[in-house]
Amino acid sequence: MNTVRQLSVFLENRSGRLAEVFNKLAEEQINVRAMCVADTSEFGILRLIVPDTKRSAAVLRDAGFAVGESQVFAAEVPDKPGGMAGVLKVLAEDAINVEYAYAYGPVEGTGKAVILFRVPDEILETTAKAFANANIRTLSEQELMSL
Repeated sequence: MNTVRQLSVFLENRSGRLAEVFNKLAEEQINVRAMCVADTSEFGILRLIVPDTKRSAAVLRDAGFAVGESQVFAAEVPDKPGGMAGVLKVLAEDAINVEYAYAYGPVEGTGKAVILFRVPDEILETTAKAFANANIRTLSEQELMSL
């Protein structure tokens, strides 16, 4: 099963807090490959894909941030109108709940984009099978970092 480790950083919803995370990562020469921010009025969750999750998590924890780790799928999606709809249809047909998704971006010269999908931990295997049965390629962490 190909999954990618993702960091979730919990942030107070206040000016400059997001910059603090990125400044700390920059100081440590850590490159962020993908990110997504979701917020409420009081806090935000910054989701990060980085080359070395263990080191990145340690750096952020040492700086006082609350950090969690989870698994996501990096799925190739046709980079055309309806590409995402087709992948979501496959997941819906298997009653797979997508908690959230965000783009990694198009892969030059392939006609594909990579979308990161988070599903509940208890259905990771089911999701992997659904992707495989529909011939939707999921990338390993190493493949994703090499793009």
